[in-house]
Amino acid sequence: MHAVVAREPGGPEVLSYTELPDPTPGPGQVLVRVAAAGVNFIDTYRRAGVYPMQYPHVVGVEGAGTVEAIGDDVTGFAVGDRVAWLDGPGSYAELVAVDAAGVVHVPGLLDLTTAAALLLQGITAHYLVRSTFEVQPGHDVLLHAGAGGVGLLATQLAVARGGRVVTTVSTPEKAALSSAAGAAHTIDYAAMADITTELPSIVRDLTDGQGMHVVYDGVGRSTFEASLASLRVRGMLVLFGAASGPVPPFDPQRLNKGGSLYLTRPTSSHYLRTRGELEWRTSDVLESAAAGDLEVRIGATYSLSDAGEAHRALEGRATTGKVLLVP
Repeated sequence: MHAVVAREPGGPEVLSYTELPDPTPGPGQVLVRVAAAGVNFIDTYRRAGVYPMQYPHVVGVEGAGTVEAIGDDVTGFAVGDRVAWLDGPGSYAELVAVDAAGVVHVPGLLDLTTAAALLLQGITAHYLVRSTFEVQPGHDVLLHAGAGGVGLLATQLAVARGGRVVTTVSTPEKAALSSAAGAAHTIDYAAMADITTELPSIVRDLTDGQGMHVVYDGVGRSTFEASLASLRVRGMLVLFGAASGPVPPFDPQRLNKGGSLYLTRPTSSHYLRTRGELEWRTSDVLESAAAGDLEVRIGATYSLSDAGEAHRALEGRATTGKVLLVP
C-alpha cells in the first residue's frame, strides 16, 4: 500500500509518500480500505514534534472507508461495512488497521467522503456546544475561526440550541460562509491593529456592555487575551486548540479580577470515555448530516501524495471547512 510517513520532526517537507507492507488487523481491530482521510491540526502537531511521537510514523488519525478484514475478538462489524473513525493512527494510507472500539458505522444515506470530513471536527463541535459549555437559548457565543471546519459546525449546533453566535473571520469570503452557517455577526480580525483591545470593545457593543457567556477559542496565542477580555461576569473561555501557537503561562488570579471567570482546556478523549458516549456523539452528528440538518463543507481535497501541500494550506490559514486526503 501507499502511505504518508513523517520521517522526522519538522515542517511539511518531512512528509514522504511511500510504499509500505499492507497491514493486518490484530486482535480487536478491523482492517479498512480508506476512502478519505481527514487533515487536522493534531496531525501537524505530531508531524512537527509539538506532540511527542516516534519517527518515522504514518501520519493521520481520522478517516472513513470499507472494512476489508476482521481481527480476532471483534463483534459488531463485518467485511464490507462502511465505517468511520477519529482516532486511528496511520490513517494517511490506503489501508489502516483500526481498533474496533473506536470505529462507528456510517449511516446508509451518508457518503464516506462526508463521513471522513465530519467525524473529528463534528465530535469536537458537539462536545464543545453540548458538554463543555452547554449552549442554551439566549446565550451569547463568540467563536474564533468561524469559517473553519469546527467553526462552521459549532455555529450550526449552537444556533440550533438557541444561541446567538458571533464569529471572527479573516476575509469577506469567510464572513459569507460563517453567516450562511447561522452567525448573527462576523468580525474581521485581520483588519484590526490590536485585536486585544478592539475585539472586546466590539463584543461589548453587541451585548449591551455585558460580554459573552462563552468564547470558544481554537486559535490560542494570538486571540487568548482578546477572548478573556470579551467575557461577561462568570463567563467561560473554552480554549480547545492552538493554531497560532500555545498560550504562555497564565496567572489564575486574573480569572478573579476579570469577573470570576472560568477557563478550561478540553480534549476529545475526555468526552469519549465510553462506547456509549462515542455512539451518542457520532450518531448525533452523522445522522444530522445524513438528514440534511447539519451542513458539512469540504473546503479542499488533495491526493494522498500531496499531503505536504494540504498541511501547508491548513497551517497557512488558507482553508475553509474540512481538508481531506483521498488515496
